[in-house]
Amino acid sequence: MRRSEKNNRITSREGRAHGGVLPLSARLRSVEKWLTDQQEKKGRWLEYLMTVIMLFIVAALTIPSTSVSAKLGLPMNRDVVVLDAGHGGVDPGKVGAGNVLEKDINLIIVLKLKEYLQANGVTVYLTRDGDEGLYTDSDSNKKAADMRARCAFIEEKRPDLVLSIHQNSYSDASVCGPQVFYYKGSEKGQQLAKCLQDRLNAMPECKKARAIKANTDYYLLLNVSCPIVIAETGFLSNPAEAQMLGTEVYQDRLAWELCLGVLEYLNR
Repeated sequence: MRRSEKNNRITSREGRAHGGVLPLSARLRSVEKWLTDQQEKKGRWLEYLMTVIMLFIVAALTIPSTSVSAKLGLPMNRDVVVLDAGHGGVDPGKVGAGNVLEKDINLIIVLKLKEYLQANGVTVYLTRDGDEGLYTDSDSNKKAADMRARCAFIEEKRPDLVLSIHQNSYSDASVCGPQVFYYKGSEKGQQLAKCLQDRLNAMPECKKARAIKANTDYYLLLNVSCPIVIAETGFLSNPAEAQMLGTEVYQDRLAWELCLGVLEYLNR
């Protein structure tokens, strides 16, 4: 209803009691009431506006800074991670029960992990994103050329951390469980390894909780300057674990837990 129509209704209602003409006192009361209503409405609107602003401030303080920056369109200092899917191309890695190839499992986990990390504002680079090695046909020692190229790629990206995904194997088929390796003497590498190992050990599918392990022999650990770990996410020599590692559900679970471990390390 328009204001003029509303005023007409008030006037006609008052008019029946006062001979069709509003007394001055009644008109003053009407104006005073209208002004009071407007002030109350304005006060409620300001109160509502202040409440919205306060809720926004509280939300901004409780959401991770990268998420807030992204929502507001502000520049972000993004963490950089290099993910390395072990083996590839002519190098299949370990061959597990049921002819499961390590290189394939490594790559699938890495690709899933990349998506999870990127969704959390992390810049991710992959040493490989397909079934190929980092070598050329002319390389006489493709394995050595591949490892050198991986190290060079990592150093070029200057990441905050490197996570290399592999699978394990042992002569005793009953041995199982994921394990994370770090370079002996690297405090940051040890911290990263622990964050990842704790997440992997907490999985209900993990039948054997393992401890992180220092290493001084693995080529990547020796030749990369930034914090780096190698996560062996299971034993392909264990038939039950090899079968589980070949399923998309478990691969996705591993990627998610590794993502949580990486984020925990980055947010320290």
